[in-house]
Amino acid sequence: MTHGLITVFGGTGFLGRAIVRHLVESGATVRIAARHPYAPDLAGASDQIELQTADVRDEDSVAEAVNGATSVVNAVGLYVEQGKATFDTIHVEGAGRVARRAQQAGIRRLVYISGIGVDPASPSKFVRARAYGEQRVHNAFSDAVILRPSVMFGPNDAFLGALKTVTRLPVVPLFGNGATRLQPVYVEDVAKAVLQALDTPEAAGKIFELGGAQIYSYRDIVERVLAYFDRRRLLLPVPFSVWKILARMASLLPNPPLTRDQVILMEMDNVVGTGIGTFADLDIDPRSLEQMLSHCLGESLH
Repeated sequence: MTHGLITVFGGTGFLGRAIVRHLVESGATVRIAARHPYAPDLAGASDQIELQTADVRDEDSVAEAVNGATSVVNAVGLYVEQGKATFDTIHVEGAGRVARRAQQAGIRRLVYISGIGVDPASPSKFVRARAYGEQRVHNAFSDAVILRPSVMFGPNDAFLGALKTVTRLPVVPLFGNGATRLQPVYVEDVAKAVLQALDTPEAAGKIFELGGAQIYSYRDIVERVLAYFDRRRLLLPVPFSVWKILARMASLLPNPPLTRDQVILMEMDNVVGTGIGTFADLDIDPRSLEQMLSHCLGESLH
């Protein structure tokens, strides 16, 4: 498996932690580069982990974080803009900066985490930034591997965690009529894909879209969570126009629970496209949401 020193930007995040764990288990030494880095609780792995304070918005700290590494993974993600941390500064400028500095440092392999559905013409600032970020990465580091996961899930995640909470309500609001198609992907499977991307020479310069084993409608997923907890609730379709009004009102709050970009994302199907690399090309058999529900949601009421 992968050896040498691998810098993981965003190594303290939801996906980043999984990537770090898989890399350490493969025998690699990992440098966790984050604004507030901390060592994960991995038994006997302290000599395989380095901590590096870094911010993808800062030129010098990025250069220092990639110095001496053999490979780099950029798993930094921003889903809600806050102050100077904007989609452009993180996903466009920051992604380009990491790629450029990795190229200058002679890094062997760069893996960049993007997302399914990138589109420079999207009405979503988030989606546009992801698209422009991919362009910056490819221009600076032509052999970079770009991984585009669908919506990720796992224990203590944002996706299933939100559904666990909202299904406690007497009436559960749906995005539109709940027909948006999603292909949720288990976070550990995405972490495995990172290892494979680092270890597979043929992956250089390619894009892989990573979706779980099954495609569901949003309504299907809500109903499966309800059934898991043995909850019976009324499902209420809510037009996207109403959601956008709610998001505009929520934007006035310091930490908005809903943003316009999140609503736009829920208007679009989030499934693996055709004619592009997938888990199969990386020799990975992804797990389905159903397989992992009990592991991710904990004890049910059955």
